Amino acid sequence: MSEVYASILSRIQAAAVAAGRPADAVTLVAVSKLQPWDHIAPILDAGQRVFGENRVQEAIGRWSERRADIELRLIGPLQSNKARDAVAFFDVIESLDREKLARVLADDIQAQGKAPRLFIQVNTGEEPQKAGVTPGEADGFIARCRGLDLPVEGLMCIPPADLDPTPHFRLLGQIAARNGLAKLSMGMSDDFETAIACGATSVRVGSALFGNRT
Repeated sequence: MSEVYASILSRIQAAAVAAGRPADAVTLVAVSKLQPWDHIAPILDAGQRVFGENRVQEAIGRWSERRADIELRLIGPLQSNKARDAVAFFDVIESLDREKLARVLADDIQAQGKAPRLFIQVNTGEEPQKAGVTPGEADGFIARCRGLDLPVEGLMCIPPADLDPTPHFRLLGQIAARNGLAKLSMGMSDDFETAIACGATSVRVGSALFGNRT
């Protein structure tokens, strides 16, 4: 497992350099959702400190006693009734995707005095089964989130499966650039090098790192 981890890190760094960026410009988010602890422990021991989880309660159960210097990112859909726990527990929430959730997060952040960094999820393929604001809605939604004083620092997308992801990555970058957002969470196991070439600042890697979930 540690050799696979080292290989993934090397590929990320090489892709960054090939894109004319510093080798350390891209953060690896290890997607630990549903993985048994004996799959996670080796890369934790090898130095990985940023992990992505899909569900709030599952993450709390897995990481509560192991937080220390770990950065946890919520990368799955967030129900409004779980927002309070998510604000309390996660360092980053990458799936802000609707007005109601924005308002609930704003209230919970104010009440707790703790503000996780936020990414807005953009449904670049406008797929009805996927969460995220459409590209046409993105500018207005970003502005409204800022009006709520939400700490939005970037955008996240999941391109349609089985299509060239490049246009989707480029579209996300264009939306971010015109809104003054510096962070792009895009690219997964099969396409993270392409995402880095398009400007990704973090990539979410699961199966390439851990193998298929069991």
